[in-house]
Amino acid sequence: MQIVNIFTTKGGNQANNEDLRLFFIQNLNYNTMQEQWDQRYSSEEFIYGIQANEFFKEQLNNLTEGEILLAGEGEGRNAVYAALQGFGVTAFDYSEQGKLKARKLANKHKVEIDYYVASAEEFTIEKKFDLIAIVYMHLPPSIRALAHKNLVKYLKPGGMIVIEVFSKKQVENTSGGPKSLDLLYSVEELKSDFEGLKIELLEQKEIELSEGPLHQGRANVIRAVFTV
Repeated sequence: MQIVNIFTTKGGNQANNEDLRLFFIQNLNYNTMQEQWDQRYSSEEFIYGIQANEFFKEQLNNLTEGEILLAGEGEGRNAVYAALQGFGVTAFDYSEQGKLKARKLANKHKVEIDYYVASAEEFTIEKKFDLIAIVYMHLPPSIRALAHKNLVKYLKPGGMIVIEVFSKKQVENTSGGPKSLDLLYSVEELKSDFEGLKIELLEQKEIELSEGPLHQGRANVIRAVFTV
């Protein structure tokens, strides 16, 4: 009830109140998610393993060199793999703990990655990328499309966006991912979010996951490749 009262002050401008309401919700989402992921990544164990995602590896093989951006990169497994293949690597995540673990993994393998703590909808950088990867980055509907459109701005001409995320069917499985349908993806949502890009691949698929202790077993995913 207190939240409602904040946005219905007497004499307040309706447009300004709506802007304030959205700002509050986005920051509430950010703080809650940051705390959640900091707690999850605080263990010594790499909860999604240290091996790169298989679909990401397949798509990276289509490039011989270039700059890679990894969104919602967590503990750094995909970033370190790309750096080991000789790519320039930038990554970001909500979680400071995720960044620390990614640095630890990079140091172990003696590679360099640029890693930022930022939200996907507000991430900003003065460079563009040959490939942007979204691997199991699941966002609230209130910011999902905004975040995706923000990332598109950082693609080079001819660049690609590579995506593997859980589909809405994943709610029936126990192999990982959000338990809320709102945080899971549909093909239609991805089409809408990346409207204007060329669809190279967009498919729903059932796979067997084996990525650390929290991604194990049968999973329903969507795999996508969009290009400029």
